[in-house]
Amino acid sequence: MPDDSTEVTAAGIARLAGVGRAAVSNWRRRHADFPKPVGGTETSPSFALPEVEQWLRDQGKLAEVSLRERVWQQLAGHPDGTVTALVHAGCALLLVRDRPTAWLEITAVSDARMAGVLPAALDHVLDDRFGPGRAVPTPTAAALLPSVPLLRAAADLAAEAGARQAFDFLFGRQVDANPRQYTLTPPGLAELMADLAEPARDAARRSGRRGSRTVLDPAAGTGALLCAVGRPTALYAQEADPDLAALTALRLALHPTGSGTDRPTLAVRTGDTLRADAFPGLTVDTVLCHPPFNERNWGHDELAYDPRWEYGFPARTESELAWVQHALAHLREGGTAVVLMPPAAASRRSGRRIRADLLRRGALRAVVALPAGAAPPYGIPLHIWVLRKPDAEQPPAPELLLVDTSDPEAAGAPSGRDRLDWPAVRRAVLDAWAPFDVPGRREPVEERPGTSRAVPVIELLDDDVDLAPARHLPPPAAGGGAAELARVRERLDDTLKLAARLAPPPAAPGAPARRPFTTVAELARAGALHLRTGTGTGTGPVLTEHDVLAGTAPSGTPAPPAASPEGEPLLLEAGDVIVPVLGGGSVARVVDEATAGAVLGRNLQLLRPDPAALDPWFLAGFLRGTANHRQASSYASTATRLDARRLQVPRLPLTEQRRYGEQFSALAAFEEALRTAGRLGGQLVQGMYDGLTDGTVAPK
Repeated sequence: MPDDSTEVTAAGIARLAGVGRAAVSNWRRRHADFPKPVGGTETSPSFALPEVEQWLRDQGKLAEVSLRERVWQQLAGHPDGTVTALVHAGCALLLVRDRPTAWLEITAVSDARMAGVLPAALDHVLDDRFGPGRAVPTPTAAALLPSVPLLRAAADLAAEAGARQAFDFLFGRQVDANPRQYTLTPPGLAELMADLAEPARDAARRSGRRGSRTVLDPAAGTGALLCAVGRPTALYAQEADPDLAALTALRLALHPTGSGTDRPTLAVRTGDTLRADAFPGLTVDTVLCHPPFNERNWGHDELAYDPRWEYGFPARTESELAWVQHALAHLREGGTAVVLMPPAAASRRSGRRIRADLLRRGALRAVVALPAGAAPPYGIPLHIWVLRKPDAEQPPAPELLLVDTSDPEAAGAPSGRDRLDWPAVRRAVLDAWAPFDVPGRREPVEERPGTSRAVPVIELLDDDVDLAPARHLPPPAAGGGAAELARVRERLDDTLKLAARLAPPPAAPGAPARRPFTTVAELARAGALHLRTGTGTGTGPVLTEHDVLAGTAPSGTPAPPAASPEGEPLLLEAGDVIVPVLGGGSVARVVDEATAGAVLGRNLQLLRPDPAALDPWFLAGFLRGTANHRQASSYASTATRLDARRLQVPRLPLTEQRRYGEQFSALAAFEEALRTAGRLGGQLVQGMYDGLTDGTVAPK
């Protein structure tokens, strides 16, 4: 085996073959010719990738490794670690994109010679893109030598998919593999924050040019916020982690924000922003920031007399207010800052004096409450603060816009991680912000009960200076008033009558059935059905595990294609049977015409029956049997996992299947009626409570 051969773990082998890690363990025990470990530890061994590929191919378990998967495995098995390998790959992809002819000349030599000439070429392209003080150091020839096979493969991937797409795929896989190392800003949130900053330039709005501005992100992280900016003239970023700063710089350099003379100035620096500002004296049009939350060691003791604290010296527990004032210090007059904040920053007593001064001087323009699941930490409904650098010639703004989308129904969106309808949230926020942020506005902004309101600053300057939108935007009564409650009651009455009509007839006694059974795995081998697993990637709505369990319409948003190597998205068709992988409950859902076309989400298995051999309702009904689920499930300490291949179905002719299918379909309709009645009943009860307490309903 060559010394520089890429190594792969058992998890990587499982990904290559499309199986679980338990299957790889079984192969190692059962097959004497399975490749021997070449590294790692006794509990987590690693294997030579070429040997593993050949063994899988010989066993018929692998037709061919996709190029994307091969490049990732080479990167993941790099002897100097994935971050170093990813930086090397990013540098090479930048060279491939900006100087393709030079790259072809460099790769026409041996690996050793290629490693020797690459540093000079990379140094030239990195200097050209980042200038002096760049966050991406030029790798040496010795450091590049183990990376040469990876760089050649990454260039092949770039030829197939594009340099930016290749790097985004590898970067996305790195983030997915190490989620605790990175604070993520989801794309939907980044786009919303960039959109809130767009109206900052009156001249841009008058000229019709969208997004032509200078932008700073002082806590750049993975660069998501700057990637969301349209047509910038200059991008400035600072990140404390040197490795992440290098990766973010390469991601921004490869991002399609212009080319040639139109490409923006790009400056990425490494360092602690609050203690050592890398851009002193810089003023920009826009600051976008997702700062670290709840930091105690942010420099409180050594920064007491820093000139940035124009609105008050932040307490040790108010690191977020230090970031807010840092953002304001870097804005030109009239410039806009959009900062993601924890909800406590709007109401903590230790920050009330700074909040009050931000209001008095017109620097804080809007506070937006997001639904839970918008960004880490996912269980907390975070806030967005929109700030404007006061113009000395203009009077302070007399109002603060408060927007609350933390109630998913207020934004017309489902709540929770991976299930937010970002277009609906974005629409709700921008519909409130656009009429409020009008220069010289004289007309009052229309209030949207429970969603948005322009609150006079004088009303907020009390002892608490509490800016939490929920405190000033009481939601409308759950029932919508007496008339709406009457309509809910009528719908509940109709639904209860429907449930009574759909109730199954009294069960007739019978002897236990004795009939031959087959398994889903045998049906799949015979071609009677196709078995697939969802990935959640694609376009359009995603049917999630929660949707299947709750019987609701598809509510998820698709994962970016770069985050998954599985290929084409799996779109649902009418008649498909969907079974959750995790949980342990007996649930099976038949896809109807309304759900067809959605993407199958993660942790869901699809059984697509051949209608000439299997009735879908017959299949779904027998899959829901408690005993069937119990024998097909495996149990861990914290979860139950269903292996759909082990589920059993009786062997019956199609005409008999359809008789069972009609009964199972009727039971499903009865179940849905009960579910609807429960929702309407809850709405009626809460509406009555709200109406009686707020006076919109009078007691009898």
